[in-house]
Amino acid sequence: MAEGGFSIIYKATWEGTDVAVKKLHDSQNISKYFLNELRSLYQCNDDNFGVIGYYGITQDPITKEYMIILNYAKGGNLHNYLQKNFINITWNNKLLILQRISFGLYSIHYKNFIHRDFHSGNMLLSTYWKVGDLGLSQPANNTLSNNEIYGVIPYIAPEIFKGAAFSKESDVYSFGMIMWELTTGCKPFANVEHDHNLIFKILDGERPKITEDTPECYADLMKKCWDSNPSKRPIINEIYNTLYTAIWYQFEQAEKKRLELIQLKKLGPEFSEKPHPKAIYTSRALSDLISKASTIGSMVSLHMKQEYITQEYEFDIDNIQRLSIQNTNSATQSLIVPVNSSRKRNFEELKNETNENQKNRKYIKVDNLNDELLNIIELI
Repeated sequence: MAEGGFSIIYKATWEGTDVAVKKLHDSQNISKYFLNELRSLYQCNDDNFGVIGYYGITQDPITKEYMIILNYAKGGNLHNYLQKNFINITWNNKLLILQRISFGLYSIHYKNFIHRDFHSGNMLLSTYWKVGDLGLSQPANNTLSNNEIYGVIPYIAPEIFKGAAFSKESDVYSFGMIMWELTTGCKPFANVEHDHNLIFKILDGERPKITEDTPECYADLMKKCWDSNPSKRPIINEIYNTLYTAIWYQFEQAEKKRLELIQLKKLGPEFSEKPHPKAIYTSRALSDLISKASTIGSMVSLHMKQEYITQEYEFDIDNIQRLSIQNTNSATQSLIVPVNSSRKRNFEELKNETNENQKNRKYIKVDNLNDELLNIIELI
């Protein structure tokens, strides 16, 4: 049926019932840590219709690899569903899908568990939309001593890239990405390579572009979910309640806009940018990429610090008409800056200004000016 980063899924029949069999790669020496994760899956699944049904675990008699027996979701996963049906999925339908998915995540968090791999490939349509693959986003031989991070980059909260542990808040971030995916029919950041540069951009606050037809109340909730600060994200109870008290007028207007954009061929998977060949949506080890992104971040941070050393001089350039640089000879440049010398100040003075004043002013920095160069700055 499908293959992920650490498993392959088959369809089978067990006691007259269709089931999904998830075979775990290289699981002959399954770790106690992973077995505990399976126990968590079973406990969370108990009497819970928001999470995909879990029957038990068995072993391949030939390869000795372990296999998990799950409820068969005949409707497939959310991403494939969107690819096939996006044009016909109204805003009301999208809201209903999210309500069911939020119920599944609410059930997981209510029992004090964390999903850790919350993306559209793990949202499955059985009788209703349900959450699947709880706790299974890692190799079966993984141990507590293994500090490796596994997952799908676009759905991972930025704090995880900084070394924080997966949490209910990081699940909520992933939920926000699924909200966005429902608006476009496309996976987030599908048009770029999923490498260290994408990790750095996510850490720097980059998020997918919100579509024109997205209702304001929906967009507000989505942006709260993917806030860079985990403490500012809503808890799943709040999300669940918000989705059930949505502003219907906004969704009616959004549906009209959605149909208009589809007619203009401006919305939907078939009209989106071509997916990048190195956009990877299966769970994988990410530590090497995170390390590279961290190196970029350190270099940028160092560069920013160097920009604000006390040897620099900064000039207020509000209402600038022009800045001219003229070469006088091979060794000297005359800098003509439209600024009165009385407005000159160094960094030590500037940093005492209030934040409000800093927002309202613009500056140009000229590094390491000596007295000779300062003397040739003239008022236009």
